[in-house]
Amino acid sequence: MKYVRLMGFLFCALAPMVSYAQGEYVLRPEEINERALIDMLAPETAARPARPKSRSINVMREESSPTASKPAAASLLIIFETNSATLTPKGKQSLDVVGRALNSEKLVPFSFTIEGHSDPRGGDELNLKLSQARAESVVGYLSDSHQVERSRLKPVGKGPTELLNPARPDAPENRRVTIKRLDK
Repeated sequence: MKYVRLMGFLFCALAPMVSYAQGEYVLRPEEINERALIDMLAPETAARPARPKSRSINVMREESSPTASKPAAASLLIIFETNSATLTPKGKQSLDVVGRALNSEKLVPFSFTIEGHSDPRGGDELNLKLSQARAESVVGYLSDSHQVERSRLKPVGKGPTELLNPARPDAPENRRVTIKRLDK
């Protein structure tokens, strides 16, 4: 019995770390802040250290960069009215932070896709339309309330095609908005 409790405790303690490690963590409204969004969406600016010149033979290894394979992205839990693309006051509050981040000096030069995601309840066709409407609602709010140029934002509805938590299809993290930087 102690073994079962210990395993349960370890699972609960380590599950969030797995989400962080996979880069699929969804920021909840209370976790959304400008600095975090800018860090997640801005390109890497750290330059590689210069190698000293030498007359010896150096074997260069190609270093894999996790940021090179995946676009810069931030997944956010933006709250909408149930079965609607209407933002709640809490959803608008979260997007106010997003708007300030997108208007920051580091992010103004870039364009972004705004992906709407849904859970599978209600059918694929309905959820695809709902997720597209929610992505468009986010773009509209950012453009109208924060003067983020619409030409920098491309709304995309994903429906239930990219569940973050397939073990719990109705989990909140499956109903999210993902912002991805489009590299020039």
